[in-house]
Amino acid sequence: MAKKVNKTLAMKVLDGRKISYGVVAYPSNMRDAEEIAQELGVPPGQVFKTLVVRPPEGYGRNAKPILAVIPANRQLNLKKLAKLLGVKKVKMASHKEAEALTGLQVGGISPLALLNKGFQVYLDTAAKEQTKIYISAGQRGWQIKLGAADLVKVTGANL
Repeated sequence: MAKKVNKTLAMKVLDGRKISYGVVAYPSNMRDAEEIAQELGVPPGQVFKTLVVRPPEGYGRNAKPILAVIPANRQLNLKKLAKLLGVKKVKMASHKEAEALTGLQVGGISPLALLNKGFQVYLDTAAKEQTKIYISAGQRGWQIKLGAADLVKVTGANL
């Protein structure tokens, strides 16, 4: 019997914008995106993880964190991101900081669930190579499958 889906904020955002998507479940104790890709039976380059980067120094007291959405099989290049932002360097948020900044559990952080927070979103250009990508639905145990172009349209993500 299929697991019942209680709509997450990310799903409600897509519904509200009439964006077509699918939802797939995985064991909620899994947090590693590559393991999740294996569980779903899809290439790791199709499952994207959302990483939280602390606001760059010099951005001011009210600066928001940055969300970097990258394939499961890649690591975030902080120097490249800093260059894109026009700053000298940026730092990853710790798991504890990421959860405090987003209000979501690590493993369930989704750019779709954080639209109202005003975070900048940077999507790895590898997304353009995929017809569909998987991102967190905003809760551990659920992934949303959608078109990369739809994710860009909804979040205003920079590529």
